[in-house]
Amino acid sequence: MTQPSFVLVRPQMGENIGAAARAMWNFGLDRMAIVDPRDGWPNQKAVAMASGAGRLLDAALLSSDLPGAVRNAGYVFATTARQRGLTKPVFSPEEAMAEAARLIASGTPVSVLFGPERAGLENTDIAQANAIITVPVNPDFPSLNLAQCVLLCAYEWRRATTEVTPRETEMAGTDWARHEEVEALADHYERRLDEAGFFFPPEKAAGMKVTLRNLWSRMPLTRADAQILHGILRQMVRWKERGSRVDQAGPDA
Repeated sequence: MTQPSFVLVRPQMGENIGAAARAMWNFGLDRMAIVDPRDGWPNQKAVAMASGAGRLLDAALLSSDLPGAVRNAGYVFATTARQRGLTKPVFSPEEAMAEAARLIASGTPVSVLFGPERAGLENTDIAQANAIITVPVNPDFPSLNLAQCVLLCAYEWRRATTEVTPRETEMAGTDWARHEEVEALADHYERRLDEAGFFFPPEKAAGMKVTLRNLWSRMPLTRADAQILHGILRQMVRWKERGSRVDQAGPDA
């Protein structure tokens, strides 16, 4: 067993079972167990909602009671948003799935329980679990939809077991500008701005040039960015030169 089993305990709506299957499959989980579903099994509404994740429903373990669904588990987590008056370790979804990954890596099968939509797991269900998972939700509105809770745990499982790049830049067919290309761009703008009389008064020119050069180095420019900025400046110069020739030729030119 290389992943936890997600156990839906007495789910009420087929749509939520299907949505839970989709959430699981989004993050690579396909071991589902269903305990005593209210509307019977199989359920066409679940199949319709599952869409491309119907394979999970086909392979789901159907059990009439909770002990049958977790009989092979070595460690069981129970999800709940409420205080239950039971002495148990309480995990966040992130830490729970990290612990699940450690347990499974050591050979211990893991199950995660999700309660019915109306009121969640009962204390008799939670008493059969080794630990609790609690999501840090708004205390004034703590109830999560079944599929939402499954999604949160499935996402944290994926994060715990797959290397996730926290941030990257899509380069879209270009590369970062090299230092020499940034220097060429800075020089181009400085020369043209100097010709236009931008660096005024003279005693402030040196400081203005340093500030402008610093601006270019702070910008994360790609090679495409540098090329288009060169092109903008060239076109502006051409436009100004054409305007000057028209002025010099006079109105009848």
